[in-house]
Amino acid sequence: MSEKVKIGVLTISDRASRGEYEDRGGPAVIEELKAIILTPWEPVYLIVPDEKKEVEEALKRLCDREICPLVITTGGTGPAPRDITPDATAAVCDRILEGFGELMRAVSLKKVPTAILSRQTAGTRGNSLIINLPGKPSAIKECLLAVFPAIPDCIDLIGGPYIETNPEIVKSTHVHKEHNN
Repeated sequence: MSEKVKIGVLTISDRASRGEYEDRGGPAVIEELKAIILTPWEPVYLIVPDEKKEVEEALKRLCDREICPLVITTGGTGPAPRDITPDATAAVCDRILEGFGELMRAVSLKKVPTAILSRQTAGTRGNSLIINLPGKPSAIKECLLAVFPAIPDCIDLIGGPYIETNPEIVKSTHVHKEHNN
């Protein structure tokens, strides 16, 4: 059997990085991924403060050294001066995929009018897909469920491994090249 796929989970929070606040975002992402992904995987979980350079370095580490085909961030996507996650993501990505942010905001707008303040985005770095999620666990779930049907396709298109989803949770129409013979 092949190795487990590594998936990066990066919480961006000043207070959580200092231990003043229990990180609820990162664990919520991991729990959602456990329900969604059938392919054997393991999280590479990091917490960093809202400092652009530190977020950039963590993203580079997850993509380049840990070789995570998927990196999910949580936190730091609002309009406040310390919310720098989308800026750090754009700085390390080869391409920005605006559709992810558009869909996540559209889904969130059905629940809260302040969703228009979100700057969530996604992009690719080499063979990795980086997606910025909000920090609130309920918003993490709704956003992840909204965008996940496109994630296996995207990862395959950028040269990453096949990621199979649980069809009872997320219906992906993706058929990996090797399975389409």
